[in-house]
Amino acid sequence: MEFLEKIVGAANEVMWTYILIAVLIGLGLWFTIKTRFVQFRLFPEMFRVLFDKRTMSASGKKGTSSFQAFAISAASRVGTGNLAGVASAVALGGPGAVFWMWIIALLGSATAFVESTLAQVYKIPEKNQYRGGPAYYIEKGLNKRWLGIVFAVTITFTYGLVFNSVQSNTISLAFNGQFDVSKNMMAIVLVVLTAIVIFGGLKSIANVSQIIVPVMAILYIILAFFVLIMNITAIPDMIAYVFSNAFGFREVAGGGFGAAILMGTKRGLFSNEAGMGSAPNAAATAEVSHPAKQGLIQSLGVFFDTILICSATAFIIIAAGGFEGSEADGIQLTQNAFEQHLGDAAAIFIAVAIFFFAYSSILGNYYYGENNIGYIKDSKIGLFIYRIAVLAMVVFGAIATFDLVWALADLSMGIMALINLYAITRLYKVANRVLQDYMKQRKEGKDPVFYRDSLDDPTGVEYWGRDQTSEKE
Repeated sequence: MEFLEKIVGAANEVMWTYILIAVLIGLGLWFTIKTRFVQFRLFPEMFRVLFDKRTMSASGKKGTSSFQAFAISAASRVGTGNLAGVASAVALGGPGAVFWMWIIALLGSATAFVESTLAQVYKIPEKNQYRGGPAYYIEKGLNKRWLGIVFAVTITFTYGLVFNSVQSNTISLAFNGQFDVSKNMMAIVLVVLTAIVIFGGLKSIANVSQIIVPVMAILYIILAFFVLIMNITAIPDMIAYVFSNAFGFREVAGGGFGAAILMGTKRGLFSNEAGMGSAPNAAATAEVSHPAKQGLIQSLGVFFDTILICSATAFIIIAAGGFEGSEADGIQLTQNAFEQHLGDAAAIFIAVAIFFFAYSSILGNYYYGENNIGYIKDSKIGLFIYRIAVLAMVVFGAIATFDLVWALADLSMGIMALINLYAITRLYKVANRVLQDYMKQRKEGKDPVFYRDSLDDPTGVEYWGRDQTSEKE
């Protein structure tokens, strides 16, 4: 295990230090400028689309509703990254890491718009649902099925296996620290609960996520903002503390500047997933009248995840202090902070909340893998083997060390992100043309409806024909 940690750690250092940070920030800025700051100028439109009646329930027989697709991706976004990931970012990168999490989110929300819009454009109808995501737009938009298969294998390994070990590891640490529940017992409980749902299919996942995620997110946000109100006079100082640690002379001289960028970028990407290529898999399943609608909704998800929830967690940890040099791992640091502010009951709530957050993430992560296995080959045996492997990694995560599972997650998501970012950069013009079509119809006072012949080159677009009008109107 120790040898594996060293190998993975060395690979992470090269990829993140010299490649990924520059690519993520650079492309996020490029997409932001090219879309004319879509994530800011259309921010009110995101809410209008999300709560539109046609968005709340599927209008056709196929697919999930747009709101359900948002819930599935939120199930993966809102989880350990918000509670455990933020804690490790602050502990290892200092408060300045929070600033870089903000930057990744603000720029990344434009990236999220592009990738999720493309997922809708290149989705394919299949029985009672739609399938799509990076593997599909790589094959159909770039005509590179081999690269689509590489991505499909990568995301299946990353989300279905590695990230699910991170989720179960976080639950295990939280319950072991708070309730003294053994790791083996927690592994058994998680395997049983996960098996019940993943053998139920996509609709089951959507329904469970739609119930769990909003309720637990609202409860957590209420509690977090209650703590912030208790410390409201300290918030300006904490914001100043974040900025000073992000750019301060002491941090630059001492090497803390690099640690802040590195940890902020890593944990920011893990939490909001912008550009990683995961959320488009859920975005493609939605029943919408225009691809840009789902792009806007997924862009909103990045704001919701990082700017709202991650920031609240970070400020609570900073206000509590004691994070520098702490031996607590991830979620335990967050539990300690809440306990200091509100007592034992708050720490218990965090343990319960992280159970539901991480469990719902396991379900969302599982679907990403299932979707991509279906892309490679429609095989019942392959799907069964994958489901067993998911359950095995849930067990592995529950008993493995904190450092190992997070190092594996950093490596696998980095590889995945590079493949996806290459693809959406090549296909950016398609997403931008879709955005222009959407804005043109909105200015005309219409509820936008998209047709593939509005693209300069509709090659590879199987859906969105005019004969499907009845399904969208």
